[in-house]
Amino acid sequence: MTVSAVLISHDGARWLPNVLEGMRSQHRPADRCLAVDTGSKDESRGLLVEAFGEDSVVDLPVSTSFPAAVRAALDALPPADEDEWIWLLHDDSAPDHEALAWLLAASQEYPDVEIFGPKLREWPSLRRLLELGVTISGTGRRETGLERGEYDQGQHDQEREVLAVNTAGMLVRRRVLEELGGFDERLPLFGNDVDFGWRAARAGHRTYVVPQAVVFHAEAASRGTRRTALTGRHPHYQERRAALLTLLANVKSRQLLWQTFRLFFGTLLRVLGLLGVRAVGQALDELAALLSIYTHPGQVRAARRERAALREHSPRDVSALRPPWWLPYRHGLDVATDLASALASSAQDLSDRRREAKEAALAAEIASSPALAPLQAAKEPRRSDDPDDDDAELYADSGLVYRFFTNPVALVLTLFVVLAVVAARAAFGEIQGGALSPVPQSAADWWRLHVESQHPLGTGSRVPAPAYVALFAVAGLFTGGNAGAVISVLMLLAVPIALWGAWRLLRLVGRLVDPRGLSTWVLVWGSVTYALVPATSGAWGEGRFGTVALAALLPWLAHAAIGFADPDAERRWRAAWRTGLLLALCSAFVPGVWLFGLLASALVVAAAFAISPRLLRERSAWGPPALALGLVPVLLLPWFLPLLGTGAVQGLLLEAGRLPVSAVDFTDLATGRLSDLGAPWWLGVPIGVLAVLAIAPISTRVPVMIGWLVALPAACVVAVLGLVVLDLPATSTPPSMGFFVVVLQGIAIVVIALGTGALVRRLSGDPHPWWQRAIAAVVAAVAVAVPLGGIVWWLGADNAFHEDRAEVVPAYMAQSSLTGDDHGVLVVRGSVDDGVTYRVRRGDGITVGEDEILGLTPEDREMTDIVTRLVSAPSPRDVEALAEHGIEYVVLPAPVDGRVSAGLDAVDGLVQASAEDRSTRAWRVDRETSVAGVASEVSAGRVLLLVIQGAAWLVALVAAAPTLVRSRSAA
Repeated sequence: MTVSAVLISHDGARWLPNVLEGMRSQHRPADRCLAVDTGSKDESRGLLVEAFGEDSVVDLPVSTSFPAAVRAALDALPPADEDEWIWLLHDDSAPDHEALAWLLAASQEYPDVEIFGPKLREWPSLRRLLELGVTISGTGRRETGLERGEYDQGQHDQEREVLAVNTAGMLVRRRVLEELGGFDERLPLFGNDVDFGWRAARAGHRTYVVPQAVVFHAEAASRGTRRTALTGRHPHYQERRAALLTLLANVKSRQLLWQTFRLFFGTLLRVLGLLGVRAVGQALDELAALLSIYTHPGQVRAARRERAALREHSPRDVSALRPPWWLPYRHGLDVATDLASALASSAQDLSDRRREAKEAALAAEIASSPALAPLQAAKEPRRSDDPDDDDAELYADSGLVYRFFTNPVALVLTLFVVLAVVAARAAFGEIQGGALSPVPQSAADWWRLHVESQHPLGTGSRVPAPAYVALFAVAGLFTGGNAGAVISVLMLLAVPIALWGAWRLLRLVGRLVDPRGLSTWVLVWGSVTYALVPATSGAWGEGRFGTVALAALLPWLAHAAIGFADPDAERRWRAAWRTGLLLALCSAFVPGVWLFGLLASALVVAAAFAISPRLLRERSAWGPPALALGLVPVLLLPWFLPLLGTGAVQGLLLEAGRLPVSAVDFTDLATGRLSDLGAPWWLGVPIGVLAVLAIAPISTRVPVMIGWLVALPAACVVAVLGLVVLDLPATSTPPSMGFFVVVLQGIAIVVIALGTGALVRRLSGDPHPWWQRAIAAVVAAVAVAVPLGGIVWWLGADNAFHEDRAEVVPAYMAQSSLTGDDHGVLVVRGSVDDGVTYRVRRGDGITVGEDEILGLTPEDREMTDIVTRLVSAPSPRDVEALAEHGIEYVVLPAPVDGRVSAGLDAVDGLVQASAEDRSTRAWRVDRETSVAGVASEVSAGRVLLLVIQGAAWLVALVAAAPTLVRSRSAA
């Protein structure tokens, strides 16, 4: 038996001394050694010549691939006996001193096996496992069967058959290597080991892994530690390209078509996943690798022809050596878990990071002082696996269920969420009424509304669809296109989401004010009280889904905006992207949020310039807020730009839902009420009183005053807007005040929590006079009564969902209007003496998303003139005009003016039609109708805006996402 060791090297001087020492120290050394150097620019060649001699080093150009280097080594080796073995090593793979002996022992024990591979452990950690054989999944993932970061504890030390082994340490019979044509040149660096093992298995050869043989591998090329002409700057591209080619070249013919489609769509999904974790470079590498393989199908055809020739004689089924079909889905679940963990980590509070930095500095100071070293030992927590730690063992065995039922905070919050869902029971199923129009037939109607540049509504409109329509359309993808489910989920989950966001915000603010943070029960009170604001204000009962969505998102927006104060500049820029995204979401429902953000930012910039002009010269100080504000109009571009272009600027002062909005006076604003469907005014009085008393504790007086200073711009804006009435083409309405009610209530709750927290900390110390404890008890009782009374009131509160303000027309007319935009129904109300109003119904009527369009659409004077003539002196020419505007029916709901109905009965071209209500009159237009003036239209400019918006959202989501994939060099 002859063993020839072949070492392939390229710029590996940093690892070669250990590798060469490992080869020299083998208990069973190789019979002859040969090194191949591929144009190294460091001291690698000199080390090889010193170790093996000049004649045993083959020099090849820098562009030589690994397969070509192995082939050159075989050509340089003289012929040997029939039982010659080739031991392949990389210049970054150091073998243990018994590695070759164990491999050869296995070859004696299994004489029918032609390929052996060692256990690979990470270098320089030496204990972490890398590979014990390798295979490849149907998605192209390299599978080792090991857990991430698994340490070697002998748990896998059994020899077994595998699909392939790594070329670092591979022991293969020379005749088999030559019979299979060596390694594939199409795989210059990565993936050739899996491809070789797969080809060998299909040809009837077997591959075993020998765990007793250990090789330490640095994986310099795949980790990016070493850059070569073959890897370039994108090793991930080379790895992914190799995986795609390996699968397509080796799968069975009947699986090729399915594998082609699977890899195509799977790669696109991987690209989206990598973008979601801010691994932009790897995402582009994935896409480039897919294009490289799929645009050169000749490579795959040639590779399959070669493999078909190798397995002509009784090819072996290797499916047992491939991973199970479900493994990629488990990996997908792992990635989702990692992403959730990364999101939680990225949401770590600013105060936590500051506290950790202080603790690290203190630990360094203690460690540097021998006198303080015992303190550090005393601070270290006991390990939960300490056999003497009975409490930790009991805690570990208690289980999650036991901890949940013994945690009063968890029980209270869970009870509140359950009661909130019960109180919101009216939202189960499709709801409409009040400010909430009927939902469209499917979410596809929202997509159509968002894409159109002209809408077939009324007499036609070019006012853009409100920005939230796109969000609802995307949400419809997760509800199977059920538009009603989108609204129901929003109304059901708004309060729990507001609860969660308020908890996080109050915890952050409390820790910024005092490292000890707020009392847990103060957090419970504040988050529950804020979560009830959408309900107690009346926004929920009135169907003001814009204000409801805003209340749910606002704490998350405030939490992200506090990141502007982070000491790390990179985190400030990340906070800018997240704040911009959340601000855009809020502005999509209530555009006034963005306008208020501009005003508040202007005041902050002015104050900063007055206090410290130096801040304005630091881009990382003013840049993040500017980015967040500038991002909003870009993310909402298909709504924002056409809104200005059509002159419907009043839409910036409105909110989502039907018009007009309810007027809000000072009492409503002070008690947090938006409509008569809100809770009684006296339930909101304690909030205002407690917010004023919150200034009493000295320790929190400054942050409480800051909170009120933040509320001051909102109060000023409210004072101005209270004097404004928006005269829209369709109606007159005051500006939306929902945002300001939510903001003022939220600020009041924050300052109450800060003041109460200071009071709790003060009373928890030394004993205090009875009157102080009595005052604290009264304050606590009043505070608890607010959320308790709010949830009890909401459980029995009324709502406007039973009120349907939609136009009601006979069923057959409504059915006809669904067949096309040229089957409109003209509904005329009023009389000649008092004046008339009209509305044109098309499709399924006015649905969510269309109210704002019609409310801002300028009056069609031509249609107004036609209706005026119809009710006064109709003529056949007016009937022709109705047909040209796509009107099929004319309806006069009760009460009907006899003079109007008589004129319509007499005019030529109108045929009396039946109505379900006898007091209602109806006519059919006996002419061929047209949609020329109201047809749906999608302009090239609109498409451009949609493309820009999509790209902006993609960039913003990637920039705001947590970093889940580390760089290779960092790894």
